[in-house]
Amino acid sequence: MLGIFLATLDGQIVSTALPTVVGDLGGLDRLSWVVTAYLLTAAAATPIWGKLGDLYGRKGAYLSSVVIFLAGSVLSGLAQDMNQLIAFRALQGLGAGGLMVGALSIIGVLVAAEDRGRIQSMIGVMMPVAFVGGPLLGGFLTDHLSWRWAFYVNLPVGAVALLAVGTGIRLRTARTSVRIDFAGAALLTVAILGLTLLSSLGGSSYPWTSPQVLTLGAVSAAALAWFVRVERRAAEPVIPPRLFRSRTFAVSQLLSFLVGAVMLAVMIHLPQYLQFVRGASSTTGGLLLLPLMLGMLGAQLATGRYLDRPGARQRRPPVLGGALTLAGALLLLLLGRQTPTALVSALTLVSGVGIGLVMQSTMLTTMTSAAPRDMGAATGTVTLARTIGGSLGVAALGAVYTGRTDAVLAGRLGREAADRLVGGGQLTPALLREVPAAVRTAVQDAVVSGLHGVLVGAALLSAVALGAAWLLGDTRPGPVGGLGREGGQQAAGEPVGRGRTGAAAE
Repeated sequence: MLGIFLATLDGQIVSTALPTVVGDLGGLDRLSWVVTAYLLTAAAATPIWGKLGDLYGRKGAYLSSVVIFLAGSVLSGLAQDMNQLIAFRALQGLGAGGLMVGALSIIGVLVAAEDRGRIQSMIGVMMPVAFVGGPLLGGFLTDHLSWRWAFYVNLPVGAVALLAVGTGIRLRTARTSVRIDFAGAALLTVAILGLTLLSSLGGSSYPWTSPQVLTLGAVSAAALAWFVRVERRAAEPVIPPRLFRSRTFAVSQLLSFLVGAVMLAVMIHLPQYLQFVRGASSTTGGLLLLPLMLGMLGAQLATGRYLDRPGARQRRPPVLGGALTLAGALLLLLLGRQTPTALVSALTLVSGVGIGLVMQSTMLTTMTSAAPRDMGAATGTVTLARTIGGSLGVAALGAVYTGRTDAVLAGRLGREAADRLVGGGQLTPALLREVPAAVRTAVQDAVVSGLHGVLVGAALLSAVALGAAWLLGDTRPGPVGGLGREGGQQAAGEPVGRGRTGAAAE
């Protein structure tokens, strides 16, 4: 449970600390990469950690992932410039890829089938604590200690997890003949990295028709084509191609990808607005995002209950969620320099409810569209799609944010002054209060312009998600718990193989 808590908490804590981090270390143009680097390596490492647990033991693989995650946390807290922070966040992501997989796989071995419902309830309690408490804790640590403690706080939790698992859990390692699809994982990583760089650099650092951008596009396309070929032949593919024969499954992955992009882009850039424009502290910024977080959690719980009812239509939640996500992005376009802070906070609720509806419904429709033998791989794929969507969304919309912010600052203050502001040390929320009023107004207008660019992109992605949701079948899905009992889970103590690895990826 502590591993699951760590994996969920980290992103929430860091989001509210980012404005201060960027102001301290400089590199506003690389803000999105603090998140993107973490997501990229976590996505690539997740299936590999699962296979390593199959081959060499779940306890050892899990403990190793925690150690790597904690090492990345310490180094991130010690970073002296933005490039170091991005590199250390990538290391942290490598470990994070094994936290959820390892925790759930160990639980699956130790807990009898009839008790797994209670375990899911325990997870359901911890996730809201992490989602709601993360922004508050991150803001509190940033305000009263330092943004570096947003990373150091992982150490005591991780240490307890290491001690508890290392001394208190005994597992019989059942080694199997499962082979790790290193080629597929490597090609997928290259494709994701290429697409992320393309979306981040294209149109901002380089023209879309430049050799650099065209080369990135060609490399990404080649890696994707080769990945598909490798997956068709691999004994244990990272993403089994047969899953995509189901239209419901394929559409669910597209929706997961889109909602991941919208969710992270909004959650990363709203704190910038709240702290720079509305003058909120890091702690207050976390409190102001509570409607967004609670809306997501409430919608997820309501969606699960609805889809488990007889006669429920599986298309309704994602269609409603897509519509609310689109409406939420359009409502947030009303934000300006003088918008009342309470109204800003309240408006985030609409986006939160929409995102929660789509997130939960895509997970459940994915599970009900896959055969029992593919249940683990299917839930792993929907998580991977959401992570990749978040990575690309943060990179692409982060480039839009940076470009618009930089353009306004340069137009209002001149290129030299704009470069000096974003270069480091002069653009933290605290220091902004001390600069001349003309400079403060220019910065606030620049942040509003950047946020509006992000929200327009989020609205377009939400509109695509709304259209895609109508392609889902409207048949009633079966009970989610029953799917696991039909064949997606093994009995406690049974040697854990391919199915359990995939299930852990959820």
